[in-house]
Amino acid sequence: MDKIMSTRVDESIVYLIDSLSQKLHTSKKNIVETAVRSYSEKINEQKKHNVFNDTCGIWERDEDASATIKKAREAFNSSFTRRHS
Repeated sequence: MDKIMSTRVDESIVYLIDSLSQKLHTSKKNIVETAVRSYSEKINEQKKHNVFNDTCGIWERDEDASATIKKAREAFNSSFTRRHS
């Protein structure tokens, strides 16, 4: 499903989009979508994001799992008692 997006752009960009759409015999929508996808791919290649490497080790902590569970349980239990005392 297409969404409507409204944005202000420089007048020269509007003319450029219009000119490209006429030269390429395609819609302005297609010009904008292609440009955004191309830009996104370029940025992703530059940053070379690897989801696995970015999240690898995120579960490692300085404390034992039991200590983490204990802290979470204490916080959970205290949320019930702080307003009822």
